[in-house]
Amino acid sequence: MTPRLSVDFVDAGSVPATDRGLLYGDGLFETLRIVDGRMPLWERHTARLLAGCERLRFPPPDTTRLRVELGRLAAGLPDAVARVTVTRGGGERGYAPPTTPRPTVVVAVSPLTLDARAPSEGVAVRVCDTRLAAQPLLAGLKHINRLEQVLARAEWDDPAIGEGLLRDIDGDIVSATAANLFAVFDGELVTPAVDRAGVAGVARAEVLAVRDVRVVRMNLARLLEADEVFLTSAVRGILPVRACEGRTWQAGPAARALQAHWRDIGLPSPMGRKDSDR
Repeated sequence: MTPRLSVDFVDAGSVPATDRGLLYGDGLFETLRIVDGRMPLWERHTARLLAGCERLRFPPPDTTRLRVELGRLAAGLPDAVARVTVTRGGGERGYAPPTTPRPTVVVAVSPLTLDARAPSEGVAVRVCDTRLAAQPLLAGLKHINRLEQVLARAEWDDPAIGEGLLRDIDGDIVSATAANLFAVFDGELVTPAVDRAGVAGVARAEVLAVRDVRVVRMNLARLLEADEVFLTSAVRGILPVRACEGRTWQAGPAARALQAHWRDIGLPSPMGRKDSDR
């Protein structure tokens, strides 16, 4: 199905060639799941989007209007994935931002089906060669320049591999290409820091809010010593990791409890199959 699209709250499928999002990656995006018109993680998505606009210093969109637009485009879809892209808008040629930016808001909504086996059986992951550069000014933001993730995802085409793990230039694990990572050591739940690189995911924020979690720096050798490993995604939910670098795991109690929490807040396990690059 062709995505349902709007630009600046009007049905459309294109933006001007001079938009700074297209020219410079000057913008932010959110990817969220909509179930029967409900958006259980909406407040976390809007909080991140508003904080990102403040950090990049351009006006945020009207989030009330944005929610109405998402509901309009998702009407009739029992399970949908939406992408909201907000750019700084147009401007004069060159990197200097306009003094009075007029942001562009693009909304795309599509039906969602994912691999229904992944939450129960877990996913195999690989370690990517592509490294994430350290840039504290952008760390945590979901900005629209995703070239590191594009290069990392291009490293494999094996359908048996569900995700790729990304390290920073020091060799510490940061995240997966499109998910955050958690591990359990002797009953303690930990997650990598995202203050130098990576995205502070909405699902990660939900886990941090409902569980005791220690934020750490962790290299690959340490990760492979974990008792349990799982990924978190606002769209895909809680995905146990079953294999990495020859190490195997069973889905553990931490992941299972969080999957139950996901169901409780209105995000049931997905049905059917589709690509999982979300």
